[in-house]
Amino acid sequence: MLPSGARTNLFDLSQAQLEAWFAQLGEPSFRASQLMRWVYHKGVLDFADMTSFSKDLRQRMAECGEFLLPDIESEEVSVDGTRKWMLAIEPGKCVEMVFIPEAHRGTLCISSQVGCALECAFCATGRQGFAGNLACGQITGQVYLARERLRETDSTQDRSITNVVFMGMGEPLLNFDNVLAAADLMMSDFGFGLSRRRVTVSTAGVVPAIHSLAEHSNVSLAVSLHAPDDTLRDILVPLNRKYPIAQLMDACRLYNKALGRGRVVTIEYVLLRNVNDTDGHLRALIRLLKDLPCKVNLIPFNAFAGSGYEAPSKTRVRFFAEGLLKAGLRVTVRTTRGADIAAACGQLAGRFTDRTKRRLRHRQLATQTLPA
Repeated sequence: MLPSGARTNLFDLSQAQLEAWFAQLGEPSFRASQLMRWVYHKGVLDFADMTSFSKDLRQRMAECGEFLLPDIESEEVSVDGTRKWMLAIEPGKCVEMVFIPEAHRGTLCISSQVGCALECAFCATGRQGFAGNLACGQITGQVYLARERLRETDSTQDRSITNVVFMGMGEPLLNFDNVLAAADLMMSDFGFGLSRRRVTVSTAGVVPAIHSLAEHSNVSLAVSLHAPDDTLRDILVPLNRKYPIAQLMDACRLYNKALGRGRVVTIEYVLLRNVNDTDGHLRALIRLLKDLPCKVNLIPFNAFAGSGYEAPSKTRVRFFAEGLLKAGLRVTVRTTRGADIAAACGQLAGRFTDRTKRRLRHRQLATQTLPA
């Protein structure tokens, strides 16, 4: 039996961990898949309603387990239909997640950290600092909460979640164990049942963790490149000083092998006016990627206060995309969604106390550079 008073957030547990939890209750392992069907397939969180279990077992489950979800602090809807939620993970720590509806898909962008441990120059989250990792249940809880909320508010429309991307707040691979466990639950037949092609982990390039991910998962991978050479990438993505581009490209090749036939990594490239979008940058990017099977996702920069960067013109974005296409690369241009509610790529900020003092430093720099 579990210790008296020890209640477990069952959103934190994988199927194997649920089987172990039931074993402590003196129950067979198949109880785990039964419970997962109630929770992830039917959306039932009240043990009393789980009628495939005996009344005695339901009572014991309620004494030892619970389902903890983030609280919705606020919800905003963009003119283009994009939804953004501010979620209270625990007192004083709020993260944001975004749902992007499209004609044939619905993409949920979730967070993996409170803030971000990295400091990419063009990202609002990175400017806010860092306050900790999210637990597995705080990640999977976002998906569950968004799914149920969409069912409540859009009951007459097709608003199902078809894709989940770890592209919200945080660097997912610096919260490796919890992100891996959450992704596995999303792809589990007894969990959310999403295809491995439809769950994507995005990383700024934590090379050792990419190697580990290749050993443990076949989740889709997106790599935030944003510069074709180390000199510029050291500025835009400071993590590059630890894991330079050559190492990152080798890790991408390794991950392609792990993905198997027909699947490749996605290279993300935020276009910044006169910073990484010149003809020279285009030629350098083509040289860098010519021997790497990949998809390139071009992302026009989304502005936020004090960023110091600007978006390129539509003409320049089109020129860059056409240049990559002519070189034989697979290219998409991300359509900006939710910018009017600060829900577009790179704009998420959350609300929390920064442990790194990074936010204060950026405010001081902004004050120092204001015109007299």
